Amino acid sequence: MIDTILLAHGSGGTMSHQLITDIFREAFANPTLDQMLDAAVVEVPTGRIAMTTDSFVVDPIFFPGGDIGKLAICGTVNDLAVSGAEPKFLSAAFIIEEGFPLADLKKIVGSMRDTAVRAGIMIVTGDTKVVEKGSADKVFINTTGVGILPAGRYLSPTCVKPGDQVIISGNLGDHGLTILAQREGLSFSTPVESDCAPLNAMIGEALKYGDAVRCMRDPTRGGLATTLNEIARQGKVGITIQEDLIPVSPEVAGACDMLGMDPLYMANEGKVIIFAAAEAAADIVAALRQTAEGKNAAVIGEVAAEPPGMVLLETTLGATRVLGMLEGEHLPRIC
Repeated sequence: MIDTILLAHGSGGTMSHQLITDIFREAFANPTLDQMLDAAVVEVPTGRIAMTTDSFVVDPIFFPGGDIGKLAICGTVNDLAVSGAEPKFLSAAFIIEEGFPLADLKKIVGSMRDTAVRAGIMIVTGDTKVVEKGSADKVFINTTGVGILPAGRYLSPTCVKPGDQVIISGNLGDHGLTILAQREGLSFSTPVESDCAPLNAMIGEALKYGDAVRCMRDPTRGGLATTLNEIARQGKVGITIQEDLIPVSPEVAGACDMLGMDPLYMANEGKVIIFAAAEAAADIVAALRQTAEGKNAAVIGEVAAEPPGMVLLETTLGATRVLGMLEGEHLPRIC
């Protein structure tokens, strides 16, 4: 019995069809995918669509709280959701190294299936390529997601206004520290776990507040600090956040102190930054806290007209310093 990926699995012949049928089609079965066409044909409402694409190369591929398959679905779903779209359809393409265990591939694909069901998105098309041993590192996944945007909904950094409040949906740094600990063999008295999760249901609670929600982003690579800088520059506004209001678990804070790292720059895969009108911010936070993913949501800062394009941090010591973008590579292959 064959229990690893062979180059023949990528040949387009009998073994390719067997791999697609026994692993991918079995896990992702739906009426659209089952037609096995060169392009998926789907029905969409009249209006606008949102579309995103991403590639996932995380190392290690299995980690506490998830794996590369769950991460691929969550990352794509969340990119659609923070644009204000309802995630609908997803493609999944795999680049698999020769010798990769079929059991691990089945585990990853099963994780993708379960996460897609949880997020309410259908995997409708895909692709598989196999490369020689040493030409890739186990498995890489590329996804493209499509979502539907309701009429009149427009979220953008250009919508952010002075006086708007900055909300974060929960604790920072869990994913980044989890990957670092797994990769380097670190252990802590209280284990940390990735926050990897699809956020479209939680984000839907915030979107009930309509135009009061100006902009949303998920702070993945580069973390909170880098994402805020991107929004400040694109929106030509200033942003001030308060260090003592930013939720970070004691485990992450302690590990970062020990390792000389800053949780504000660590990657997150289950958090969202929301810019909201001041009069609605408290209600939005309360709504987020009613969800499992948003139980630690908090207002952490405010938008100002000055200094445009800059992010300031008010520290616990009462000082104010510039919070710049991430420079260099904080932690490679984080997602």
